[in-house]
Amino acid sequence: MATASFSQTENDVQTSALQWCRSADIVQSPSQVIAAETTAEIVASLGMAEDSILTGFLQAFCPLDNDQLKGLEEAFGTASVNMLKGVIRIDQLSAFSRNPAAGQSADPSANEENLRKMLITMVDDVRVVLIKLASMLSQLRLAKSLPANDQVQLARITQDIYAPLANRLGVWQLKWEMEDFILRYLQPRSYQELASRLQEKRVVREAYIDQYIAGLRKSLSEAGIENEVYGRPKHLYSIWKKMQKKGLAFENLWDIRAVRILVNDLADCYAALGVVHTQWRHLPGEFDDYIATPKGNGYRSIHTVVIGPEGKSVEVQIRTREMHEENELGVAAHWRYKENTSEDTVIDSKVLWLRQLLEWKDQVADGAELAEEFIRSVTEKRVYVFTPNGKVIDLPHGSTPIDFAYAIHSEVGNRTRGARVNAKMVSLAHVLKTGDQVQIQTAKNATPSRDWLRADLGYVKTSRARNRIQHWFKQGDHDHNVSVGRTMLEKELHRLGLNDLNYERIAEETHFHKVDDLLAALGANDFKLSKALGPFKPSAPPVEPVVKSKPVGNRRRPQGFNIQGVGNLLTNLAKCCGPVPGEQIVGFITQGRGVSVHRQNCNNITNLPTEQQNRLIEVEWGEQSLESYAVDLEIQAYHRSGLLHDVTQTLKDNHTDVLLLNMSTDAEHIARVDLRIEISGSQDLNRVINQIRQIQNVLSVRRANQ
Repeated sequence: MATASFSQTENDVQTSALQWCRSADIVQSPSQVIAAETTAEIVASLGMAEDSILTGFLQAFCPLDNDQLKGLEEAFGTASVNMLKGVIRIDQLSAFSRNPAAGQSADPSANEENLRKMLITMVDDVRVVLIKLASMLSQLRLAKSLPANDQVQLARITQDIYAPLANRLGVWQLKWEMEDFILRYLQPRSYQELASRLQEKRVVREAYIDQYIAGLRKSLSEAGIENEVYGRPKHLYSIWKKMQKKGLAFENLWDIRAVRILVNDLADCYAALGVVHTQWRHLPGEFDDYIATPKGNGYRSIHTVVIGPEGKSVEVQIRTREMHEENELGVAAHWRYKENTSEDTVIDSKVLWLRQLLEWKDQVADGAELAEEFIRSVTEKRVYVFTPNGKVIDLPHGSTPIDFAYAIHSEVGNRTRGARVNAKMVSLAHVLKTGDQVQIQTAKNATPSRDWLRADLGYVKTSRARNRIQHWFKQGDHDHNVSVGRTMLEKELHRLGLNDLNYERIAEETHFHKVDDLLAALGANDFKLSKALGPFKPSAPPVEPVVKSKPVGNRRRPQGFNIQGVGNLLTNLAKCCGPVPGEQIVGFITQGRGVSVHRQNCNNITNLPTEQQNRLIEVEWGEQSLESYAVDLEIQAYHRSGLLHDVTQTLKDNHTDVLLLNMSTDAEHIARVDLRIEISGSQDLNRVINQIRQIQNVLSVRRANQ
């Protein structure tokens, strides 16, 4: 069959596709045809070419068998078949919704491979994503006749995945309509109430807007500004969201009346703004210049609210025609798929996050982490910060300089020592904001800190940075951990009388792929001996007598611990690391002094000689606790006048007693403050550490001997 030739009209494309479906004996129910036509209409409204419209139409009749796909290729060419296959692959995005009905495959590796293929498809040809978005909007439009449960399921999947994805790609034309349907199906009462309220005074409101537009056009023309002004349609979802966020009643909304001004160039945008603000008083708190500082998805426009005739507020948006097209259509407004066209930087910027995900996947991420990062990148708020060279770095809201450093390169992250934000020194836990310029201070001998991995300290937001830090520690500690784990396992097997138990069998039972992986996990305390040997322990293990703990020589209440296998023994808190409740601990059997309790990452434990590692024992916090604990902290900061005063003032504000304080400064003007403070528990400690980190010029705060 000869390759079909497209006419320039959407109707002819649909007619050609429908004729081919009939010739290929593809069943076409009335509902399928309506869905196909609706999707093709939406694709065409995005200004996409005939092959995209064709794909949008045909995807309603999928899946196709191999013979049908071969016939499709003969009729319309290889490109159309590849695009259709891509849209089918993108269908699996629904599996990443929180909606239980959209559940993933039971095989995690299959999910990982599916996600990888989807990301590659989305990066290679973003048109397939737009066609899938058009298909979802088509389903929402046609869902009015479906049962309520089906409407809710479709709306939740759209809310979780497709509306945020449309926003991420800047296709607001689809995003707004999707969100209105989400409100309609998930909050039907609110939707009906808002729709009724808007309809009540629609005629009066439209008459007011028409009068306002006439005066505005006249003023702009008199100023020599070529313009197009029209009333901007209000989306119910945005009205409802604003009412919920600000706690406003419908009567108190100021932007129910809205107009949009389109001009020729950037200079005319600000000239038009001058005309608007000269003629009508504006509300200072309701002005946003998204041209000077675009939104994360590339949205550019000036927003202002003025008090118009009769004292009524009017929202005015000002943008160029090019900006308007980009805002409404996003990546659909830019194409580079024809031959001999140069790369499109707008498309590149909007799919950069997908490329970064693929790069990260190729480095270290497993399927679960990749899926989590993908969902975050679609649904979470983003911040856009700059390198000193002006390169934009896309990060999740709440990211820190450490996240930024690892987004640049793993080696930059691993060697991070400090950071400047907008030319000022900040803590490594400083939260970045859109527009910040970030400069990372590195040192040859700098290494990651284990504190960076603690969620309660707020050093790291992104999975990528956390993964790379964990990878660094695992690489450096692997051989040592294997040796430690082997010794621990040998001693425990001997104690339980299980010397003949095969290591491979233990690894298999605990789902480790290799024996060395099991030993490394045991040595790093990532996996408990009791859990590894639980299935193999004798049914009646020998029970040693319980020895009641004796009071520690201290004016406070005694500390209780649960010691694995032997009940309570005489215990004492190790002075070298000073553990507090909530921290991971391990016991060391001393000679004549009972069990010394250390933090698991205490240097004295991690560097314990092999011949003494059999004296380590699992310990957990008991119900009793001391009234207060002495904790040693080490602060590093760029030296400045008043630094020590700010540290001590912070401690005073937190009612924290200082037992010891020393300060020194090296040749590079790096100040080191050694503190011993008295705190009541881990929450108290974390609060103090976090507040010290916020002090100007502070680079890091960590527990001593760590």
